[in-house]
Amino acid sequence: MQLANVDPSLYNNDLAPIPQEKRSWGTYNYASLWVAMSVCIPTYMLASGLIAGGMNWYQAVGTILLGNLIVLIPMLLNAHAGTRYGIPFPVFVRASFGVRGANVPAVLRALVACGWFGIQSWIGGQAIYSMLRIVWAGAGNLPGAHWVCFFFFWAINMFVVWKGIETIKFLEGIGAPFMLIVGLVLLGWITRKAGGFGPVLHTESKFHSDGEFIRFFIPALTGMVGFWSTVALNIPDFTRYAKSQKAQMVGQALGLPTAMTLYAFIGVAVTSASAVLFGAPIWDPVALLGKFNQPLVALVALIALMIATLNTNVAANVVSPSNDFSNLRPNLISFRTGGLITGVVGILMMPWKLMTDFSSYIFGWLVGCSALLGPIAGIMIFDYYLVRGRRLILEDLYRRGGAYEYKNGFNGRALLALAAGVAVALVGLLIPSVRWLYDYAWFVGFFVSGGLYYLLMQRAPQR
Repeated sequence: MQLANVDPSLYNNDLAPIPQEKRSWGTYNYASLWVAMSVCIPTYMLASGLIAGGMNWYQAVGTILLGNLIVLIPMLLNAHAGTRYGIPFPVFVRASFGVRGANVPAVLRALVACGWFGIQSWIGGQAIYSMLRIVWAGAGNLPGAHWVCFFFFWAINMFVVWKGIETIKFLEGIGAPFMLIVGLVLLGWITRKAGGFGPVLHTESKFHSDGEFIRFFIPALTGMVGFWSTVALNIPDFTRYAKSQKAQMVGQALGLPTAMTLYAFIGVAVTSASAVLFGAPIWDPVALLGKFNQPLVALVALIALMIATLNTNVAANVVSPSNDFSNLRPNLISFRTGGLITGVVGILMMPWKLMTDFSSYIFGWLVGCSALLGPIAGIMIFDYYLVRGRRLILEDLYRRGGAYEYKNGFNGRALLALAAGVAVALVGLLIPSVRWLYDYAWFVGFFVSGGLYYLLMQRAPQR
């Protein structure tokens, strides 16, 4: 779509609005997108981590279902602008933060995505290494073999990014049904080994009182919301390609909660089966698969892990930061270049150190990310629905001196509200008596930042 009088520093073809005639994503595309993004190793480890932490199977599955129903709300709210105006997240956020200030939330979200990209690439690479050792025992003696597998999987991700958004759409469409079938086959195989679902799901909760359960449940629920808090911001990057609001809303509502809950159950059941077979729950599927010395099973698992991790990585962790980095200098950084930057930063964040056990994964990484991203979601939603009534001046999102210029391109009220929301949530880490502020980090940040932003904007001069 061609716009008049755009500023070259705010515009390129990747950030331009998508015209209606070029929007080809329907309900199936969005449902399969969520199935493909949900059927992944981090989802499995999310569920298995709750089992390892002491929950029984229905407590773990229920926590994940509730968390995804909650995060679906801001997901659909932010998705509306992408479909209505055809704009990606870094352009949409200019309305609230300013045409230059939008770089602050965009970079924060991009850095979190880079961390996720590194984690997924590391998991995919180590899965290849683990399976390779089963198929070929001598691979374990090769120096640096696990690093070669890591960079090989990383290079596959970079190739898909270089091919562009339509390749990602094609990959999601064929990968989603295949992964569900493979997951169900593996579930049936391991439960038969463990003696059926009865012994697998018989394990009771380790919590002996409601208070003990609540102390684990609250931060765990925040972690579930934090799991998709990144995509809850950048969902316009995908919904800008939607044929209609109904297509993206129905596709997401069907895909996200259903796929996450189903695959979470698979993770719960397989982890419980590992406790029956090996005497203790094994939350890492790569470590678990390493215990099965059957080449055929290893080969099937290798293919499944590669497709699942690749699907999630390129869709959830590359599209948004590529646009975010492009937003820094649109005239110099394209979507492809932004994707390469994402890949390099993902390595620099040393993903092998971000995940040591289920506690650091759920209560450290996920809850910590939610403390940064919840405030941004609050500001965006309060701005779009309460301050502007869903009305945006499309041309002014791409030019200086317009409605979203504020002061030198920065909306100080949004930046102040963002800082306040993050600070209040992180106070819980410093003061034990208000630890609940951190345990509820996403929710605290969302309402503190969103509410403060709304109040501050009521006193702002109208442009």
